[in-house]
Amino acid sequence: MYTCRECERPINQASEICPYCGSDLTTDLGESTDATDRPALTKILLRWSLVLLPILAGLWGFLWFVLPEQRGEQAARAETSAREAMSEVRLALENYAAARGGSYPPSLDVLGDAARGPARKALSAGYELKYTAGTPNAEGTVRTHTLLARPANYGYSSFFMDETGVLRATRERRQASAQDPPIR
Repeated sequence: MYTCRECERPINQASEICPYCGSDLTTDLGESTDATDRPALTKILLRWSLVLLPILAGLWGFLWFVLPEQRGEQAARAETSAREAMSEVRLALENYAAARGGSYPPSLDVLGDAARGPARKALSAGYELKYTAGTPNAEGTVRTHTLLARPANYGYSSFFMDETGVLRATRERRQASAQDPPIR
């Protein structure tokens, strides 16, 4: 029985090329030509690429989902849009309260387009505006409220504003609150 000197599989003794691995069997073992080295090198490179490509693809996918989104110009534009939307809603709330003896509305729906437009603007920038009216007093007037801008993207700032008009923010993974530092 005759075997291939490259893959060591049984072959016909008269074969000039191995039917399994494609080695040229006409050259002597002592001869080392570039033609015989290339198939072996090609096989080695092919095997390593078949091992390394899935590992690198898995590592890339892992890092894509684990690492936080890089802050940049896009984040700055989104945060600016959210702050502007909060200021516009605050102005509409103040106008409403001035016309109603200092009482804020129970929801933003009462303000109509004065609140819907800025809310859409914030939403298109990746922020959700959330208004919460305070508890009514004995006369039924609402003297307090909170306005939150919550980001949909990780790494963006979260904003908080109440009836004082002071804008506060945090970059932590939570809603901003009255305890966060003011910004301007």
